[in-house]
Amino acid sequence: MSAPAAKRLIVTADDVGLHRGMTEGAIRAHREGVVTACSLVANGVAFYDAVERLRDVPSLEVGVHLTLVEERSLTGMRVPNSYVGFVLAQKDVAAIERELRAQIERVLAAGLRVTHLNGHQHVHMWPHVFAIVTRLADEYGIGYVRRVRDRGGRGGITRRLSIAALNALGSGGSTIGVMEAGHLTADRIIDLLRYVRGTTELVAHPGIDVDAYPRWNYDWNGETEALCDPRLRKAIADRGIELIAPSALRSQD
Repeated sequence: MSAPAAKRLIVTADDVGLHRGMTEGAIRAHREGVVTACSLVANGVAFYDAVERLRDVPSLEVGVHLTLVEERSLTGMRVPNSYVGFVLAQKDVAAIERELRAQIERVLAAGLRVTHLNGHQHVHMWPHVFAIVTRLADEYGIGYVRRVRDRGGRGGITRRLSIAALNALGSGGSTIGVMEAGHLTADRIIDLLRYVRGTTELVAHPGIDVDAYPRWNYDWNGETEALCDPRLRKAIADRGIELIAPSALRSQD
């Protein structure tokens, strides 16, 4: 009989650079918890604050949270306010590529090593955008691009339908936590560990005293506490799951 496939878990804190509290939450959840990577919004209002903080935490791997909705673009491209608005409005592939390239280069110019790419509101999963993202990843030597294929989450019918649509685009990926974004507890994460297969990414949204984006209705403080709960690290070890950062995948190629 062949040996069972290794189980590896990347734990990523999204939205770093959108607000100082989101950056602070990600760093705390790395230093005191299980977060191994973070996703930096190059056009976030707290970008430069995040860069300064991340330079002091080199063990927390940095990726670019490619952002084509809600935030102001770096290149002057018109940016819609929602995922649906993007899908309906954005047809200019060249403009999208210019903006995504500008975001990657802004993070690199800040002196940070970029180990992964993903997308705000997972817009990067839209097929014509994903093709651009994977091409840019190859060009810049970035070894990991998130493919959303979420497992085990709980949510209402609207949320389940939206995640099902993402999952249909995410062939070859494995994620947990996306369905319950902003509302993960330690108990829920421990339950979701049963869905870790091969290399899986836990997508999280820690924060500390975030006073912005009220429409999201996220419990940033609660997710920070969940990710720092010592029961979580023990549960990961007890299930034979290796906690890794994105760069580990390239070293195993």
